[in-house]
Amino acid sequence: METWEPVLTTGPLLGIAAAAVALILVMVIHFKVHAFIVLTIVSTLTALVAGIPLEGVVPTLTKGFGSTLGSVALLVGLGAMIGRLVETSGGAKSLADALVKLFGENKAPFALGVASLIMGFPIFFDAGLIVMLPVIFAVARRLNGPVLAYGIPAAGAFSVMHIYLPPHPGPVAASEFYGADIGLILVFGLLVALPTWYLSGYRLGLHLGKKYPFVVGDILTGERVADEKLPEKPASPATVIGILLIPMLLIFGNTGLSALSSAGHISSDATWVKFFVFLGQTPIALLITALAAMIALGFKRGMDKTAIEKTMESSLGPICSVVLITGAGGMFGGVLRTSGIGDALADSMAGLGIPVILACYLIAVALRLAQGSATVALTTAAALMVPAVEAADYSAVQLALIVLATAAGSVFGSHVNDSGFWLVGRLMGMDVATTLRTWTLNQALVSFVGFVFVLIIFGITAAF
Repeated sequence: METWEPVLTTGPLLGIAAAAVALILVMVIHFKVHAFIVLTIVSTLTALVAGIPLEGVVPTLTKGFGSTLGSVALLVGLGAMIGRLVETSGGAKSLADALVKLFGENKAPFALGVASLIMGFPIFFDAGLIVMLPVIFAVARRLNGPVLAYGIPAAGAFSVMHIYLPPHPGPVAASEFYGADIGLILVFGLLVALPTWYLSGYRLGLHLGKKYPFVVGDILTGERVADEKLPEKPASPATVIGILLIPMLLIFGNTGLSALSSAGHISSDATWVKFFVFLGQTPIALLITALAAMIALGFKRGMDKTAIEKTMESSLGPICSVVLITGAGGMFGGVLRTSGIGDALADSMAGLGIPVILACYLIAVALRLAQGSATVALTTAAALMVPAVEAADYSAVQLALIVLATAAGSVFGSHVNDSGFWLVGRLMGMDVATTLRTWTLNQALVSFVGFVFVLIIFGITAAF
């Protein structure tokens, strides 16, 4: 497999990709086959039809599945434990009540979105969403409102921060390819991300909440704890906020130190730098947070150690399906990458003779739709477009905007080959059709609206 190269041309490869996606949708939506089985079957068939050697099919499947699970299982498992402790301690309800009292019922979705924007600066999309979901669900239950009115603004906030702003890996990698200034990307990234979130996350979330008014499910935190069974003295909002800040601060320390060491301001070989970078790696940060939650929300409140263990154990059963389906989504995306489908689509678009900034966006869109991963789409599109960008002799500001244009394309239209599609859909209790109408729409708008803002700023800067 290490020496195997794709043998099919662009046309057949793109036809295989389109047929594979259509087969997934038909089997899941129409025939109601479980998504895990469907993704495994279609991934296998796609690998075979695309010409991957028989001896390489299973290694390709397990590599894609395992690489996705390697991060997702840890994050979802630890996040579910933290969320269960936050809920059973009464802390989620306390914080929800405090938010509603502070901002009012009508502004609760906006408050959750702003909180998610702040948390999303250092924290990756999936980790931040999992940590915030118990609070999102508690607010939705407190107000007896549709989960999408609260969930989409928050999830959209994590998405725009992850895709447009350093120190997240996509824009950082693209900046290296294009030779763009990280500081300028940060400044213009905020100018793009904030209004993009307001339109594609907050306003869309309110609309989707009215259109799909289903209530909160129990998939992340297990069987819901009735209000009358919550502790008489629940955990305070300050305690819950303190718990939520732990991963944010640890991960921010990691990314900040990594940025300073890359810039040469501190030595990456220093023991103290290595130590804090280690603490700020997402799985370690969530592990520390889980331990802190056990102490602050369990032992200090007088919970028996057996009760704490059972509470944490009860959080894992409901998320098994989420983990497996998300891993299978990563497996399908891995097969598409190995088969050469993403590269074929990018190569077919590279010579269209269109403006460089539009070409960067469209190639990233094509790669995203073809293979699922936003980070892969962003970095691959940037690598492909380096010669064209260098030949255009852009200013430092324009280079930063080219990075953001590529980033905008890389988030377009999350669908069945994206592990995040399954993660968001399952955690929020949506079926595939509803996830396509809601989350896929959100990601398309995050991409399109963001690109429009990039073009506006690019046009203004070009006039001076």
